[in-house]
Amino acid sequence: MSADNKLLHALYRDMRRIRSLEERVSELFVRSESAGSMLHLSIGEEGVAGIVRAMDNLDSFTTHHRGHGIFVARGAEPARMLAEIAGKADGYCRGKGGSMHIADMGLGHLGANAIVGGGIAHAVGAALAYKRKKQPRVSVAFFGDGAMQQGILYESMNLAALWSLPVVFVCINNQYGMGTRVDRATANLAFDERARAFGLDGMIVDGTDVELVHETAERMIGNARQGRPGFLSITCYRFYGHARMDKSPYRDADEEAAGRARDPLGKARTRLIERGAKAAELDALDAEVAAEMDAALEAAVQSALPPVDTMFEDVFAPDQPKPTPLRTRLNAMLSEATR
Repeated sequence: MSADNKLLHALYRDMRRIRSLEERVSELFVRSESAGSMLHLSIGEEGVAGIVRAMDNLDSFTTHHRGHGIFVARGAEPARMLAEIAGKADGYCRGKGGSMHIADMGLGHLGANAIVGGGIAHAVGAALAYKRKKQPRVSVAFFGDGAMQQGILYESMNLAALWSLPVVFVCINNQYGMGTRVDRATANLAFDERARAFGLDGMIVDGTDVELVHETAERMIGNARQGRPGFLSITCYRFYGHARMDKSPYRDADEEAAGRARDPLGKARTRLIERGAKAAELDALDAEVAAEMDAALEAAVQSALPPVDTMFEDVFAPDQPKPTPLRTRLNAMLSEATR
């Protein structure tokens, strides 16, 4: 297998794992096993795997509403991810973070964020620390096209360019911010021009071409490591609604069919076969990944809920006394009132 085919094969596997994980996230919700209803699937956005594979092991990143795929591509354990989404004790944040607040410093994940654009400044802060400590590390801020209208992005890009920070801003443009199509939210879709106005290297690439995404990200991350921050927008299509409960009535069937036809997995699979890969081998890989995710799903479902007395752990400093639960205080107040 050529070097190009080895890379594409690895990227295809990363994307297949993202897709399969997100399908199990959806199943968690259907089985009433998720902790909450706001689950945002990244199906259709798997090309982001090309960016993650271009990062070094010591690089860090922040994610957004649809961060599951980014994290699993980084090397997260699917069982621990699904346990967290289910609010279980075996999860990455012991069940306290849920779908939109997963974090793991060991893998460089500085945290997902449910606030649109909320994690962007965190990546800039990490990049500033790397520069001051003279560490050859890069921080990547992942966010959706909805964040392109947030002021924190422009403040962050300005500082990154002004201070020559090792940071890359990645906009995953899936065409919709909740139910609003991107061209109804902004008059200028040339997001790269906005970045260049601040002095950043700005580019837009087809997010369904994972090889192109990887090639571009590798170059941009390399430049950022030398103090030349960048902005990369990858265009893709969100296959499903904003959240798991959203049936996307604001999109017609023809649009959805056309969007799903631009499937990054389908494109990568076709390209691999054209280069000599066997369909049966890819089918076997798909089945292997499906079995891995099935096992992760069942492990999450069987995982125990966190004990109630741990609710304040990881919230307050270890040397501080734990707060008294509200129920205990209310019972004490009611007891006093009836005396």
